[in-house]
Amino acid sequence: MARNKFRGLGIALITPFHTDGSIDFDALDRLVEYQIKGGADFLCIMGTTAETPTLSRDEKRLLKEHLVGRVAGRVPLLMGCGGNNTAAILEELKEEDWTGIDGILSVTPYYNKPSQEGLYQHYAAIAKASPLPIVLYNVPGRTGVNMMPETTLRLACDFENIVAIKEASGFIPQMDDIIKNKPQHFDVISGDDGITFPLITLGAVGVISVIGNALPAEFSRMVRLALKGEYSTSLTIHHKFTELFKLLFVDGNPAGVKAMLSEMGMIQNVLRLPLVPTQLTTMEKISKIVKELGY
Repeated sequence: MARNKFRGLGIALITPFHTDGSIDFDALDRLVEYQIKGGADFLCIMGTTAETPTLSRDEKRLLKEHLVGRVAGRVPLLMGCGGNNTAAILEELKEEDWTGIDGILSVTPYYNKPSQEGLYQHYAAIAKASPLPIVLYNVPGRTGVNMMPETTLRLACDFENIVAIKEASGFIPQMDDIIKNKPQHFDVISGDDGITFPLITLGAVGVISVIGNALPAEFSRMVRLALKGEYSTSLTIHHKFTELFKLLFVDGNPAGVKAMLSEMGMIQNVLRLPLVPTQLTTMEKISKIVKELGY
């Protein structure tokens, strides 16, 4: 039976760019070392936060190879492999080299809005084809479709290589339903920094985090304390970041966290269209918090 390696603090890794829009691999290396040193338990690469829709196929391969080499097995790597064309995903699973990757994160199909049965059949096909453990990803705010708990649980029960779900629906009762009724081998991972603390108190095993790009040490401490049941101290850290949770997403992701990382001197504040940098007013508020945190 596949075991879920993706527990604790996972980082939804950004893709840093030079001012000309090309990938800044030196900045990427700094970020990886900073996050591993800061206590990240695993890295999630080529997800939404990485601006993956704007990366070419060659860039994705270069990034994957570079990150596998840089991480060198120190923490597990979870790699995005999803879309709204099931056949194309199956082809990618068959043709790509998955050496050094520990699992795939597969988002629910977006735009074409399949039924619950369509979602089940989509993931069933992926589970049958995947050489790696699978983490489902439910984010209806981006995809236009919410995978219901019954569908998630059906998949979890039918396929042992489906080991977890990144839940970013925002519906706590839905997530609690999955946690309550899931099979033993299957875990729930928070897909939203702001609800990570309450979700862990209900039984989630960690988070795939955006804020962790900038504050891995602080956020990993909050996660670890919550997982150990030390809720009071963990809640204090959670409340410390309440304003920042909102600021990092008010102008879209990863605009907020890239603004924060640029204020910390770690990257250039560059995104690829159609994404643009955060507004000046938001930037000023983020800059103030960065200074208060001592960066």
